[in-house]
Amino acid sequence: MSEPQCIVPAGDRCGEGVVWHAAERAVYWTDINRFLIHRLDTESGSIRSWFFDEPVTAIGITDRADTFIIALGSKVILWQPAKDARADFARPEANTPAARLNDGRPDPFGDLIVGSMFNNVAPDGSSVDISGPPLGVLYRVRADGSTETIKRDIGITNTMAWDLKRGRFYTADTLKNEIWAFDYDAATGALSGERDHFAGFDRGSPDGSQIDAEGHLWNARYGGGCVVRISPEGTVSNVLDMPVGNITNCTFGGDDLKTLYITTAQGGSGPLERLAGGLFAYRSDVPGVAETVFRFDR
Repeated sequence: MSEPQCIVPAGDRCGEGVVWHAAERAVYWTDINRFLIHRLDTESGSIRSWFFDEPVTAIGITDRADTFIIALGSKVILWQPAKDARADFARPEANTPAARLNDGRPDPFGDLIVGSMFNNVAPDGSSVDISGPPLGVLYRVRADGSTETIKRDIGITNTMAWDLKRGRFYTADTLKNEIWAFDYDAATGALSGERDHFAGFDRGSPDGSQIDAEGHLWNARYGGGCVVRISPEGTVSNVLDMPVGNITNCTFGGDDLKTLYITTAQGGSGPLERLAGGLFAYRSDVPGVAETVFRFDR
């Protein structure tokens, strides 16, 4: 497919958290405002959805074949979809309900890196307009459920990605329109040397991201109607135009990791805005990299 195609017209209010599960040949993603996790079986085309009691913001694969690590608005849980078994695991964000968890992904060391933001989702799932000081915090969640604060005073935490050599970590503040780079120690998971990487791009704001096999960051642009491919040097390599306005996250999947799966949200503008909230797919010439995994056993 030379252009992004809507493969699941899910009608999500805010699709997010997309991951590729290679062993299942399946795509998992969330709808934050409808408190859902979806699963697309890419072989059969079948779709299944699960309901939760609060926003579901991020999904992580673990080293246990039957278990995912899930960020909800107020906490991190372990989830076994085959039995729909759910168990509380960690509560990194103490400032709830004023703040909620947002984007997250396991790091190469095996911890979960997850961020928070002001809570813009009401108990019934409707959107709430919030103003005030930045409440977002970037956290580390370890295998024993303990947590560590990495960075404070973030507007909206988004993007959790690592370069090919696992020596650099990328994260973003959507409200500031900034993506930062940190030095990353793959042996310990430690972060240091925060610096600007990509800022001020005039098409929307940075949302979720994923790395490709050439070390470029594919960044979903909320309100920008595109995914921008950013070089390791922090320059625009390419722009993938989308038919809807609010692009929220992306990841590479398929047997060759050349299918970019892209989540979207309603409320934007674009030539095919009726498809907003759908799951899109795009065939890339450059493959991505495998999903990082949360590790209980180290």
